[in-house]
Amino acid sequence: MPIEAVLLDMDGVVVDNLPYHVDAWLLFCEQHGIPLTREVFYRELNGMNSKDTFEWFYGREMSREEIEHLEEKKEAIYRNFYADHRVAAPGLIVFLTELQEQGIACALATSAGQGNIDFIVDGLGIRHFFQAIVGGAEVKKGKPDPEIYMKAADLLGANYAHCWVVEDSLQGIQAGLSAGMQVVGITTSHTASELAHTQIQAPNFEGLLGLIQTKL
Repeated sequence: MPIEAVLLDMDGVVVDNLPYHVDAWLLFCEQHGIPLTREVFYRELNGMNSKDTFEWFYGREMSREEIEHLEEKKEAIYRNFYADHRVAAPGLIVFLTELQEQGIACALATSAGQGNIDFIVDGLGIRHFFQAIVGGAEVKKGKPDPEIYMKAADLLGANYAHCWVVEDSLQGIQAGLSAGMQVVGITTSHTASELAHTQIQAPNFEGLLGLIQTKL
C-alpha cells in the first residue's frame, strides 16, 4: 500500500524527553501528596492526555478549569527541567525532509497541550514540516482511543489504511492500530519485544523511511 501520510506522536518520539516528563510528574505528585512511581507511570499513564491522567490520580471526574490549573503547574516543572536539553530525536530532521521531498503528508498527533507543543515544535524549528497538528485539547477521547489519529488523517485527506503512525507508548500504539493504521514502535519507553505487535520497531528515525518502504 502506498504511504499517504505519516502521523507522529511528540513526547518520546520527536524528542526523547519522557524521563523529564516523568521527573516532573513525580515532583508534582510529591508536592500534592499523590503516590506515584516511575514504573507505574510507564505501565499505566504514558501516552494519556492530561484530563485522563489527573482523573486517574484523583479518582474522579474533573472540570476543565481544575485540569488546566493543575496542568500548568506540572508543565512549568517539565519545561524548566527540559529547556536546556531540547534536541530532535536522531534522524528526525532527515526523515521529515525525506517525507517533504517525496510528497508524503505529515502531521503531529500528541496528547500534549498547546504550551508544550509550541515549546517543542518551535524550539526545534520544525513547524513547517507538518501540514496538521492535533493536540490533546482538540479531541474528546484521549489515547488509546483512535480519535486523535483519525482526526489527523482526516485533516490531511489520507486513507487510514495508507497511514503510518510513529509512537512510543502502549496507549498511542493501540490508538494507531485501532484506527486501522500501520504503526512504528519507537523503543524509548518500551523494549522491542514489548512493541512486537507493531509493524516495525526502531530506536529512532535513522533510516526509518527506508524501513517503512520495505514493508509496502
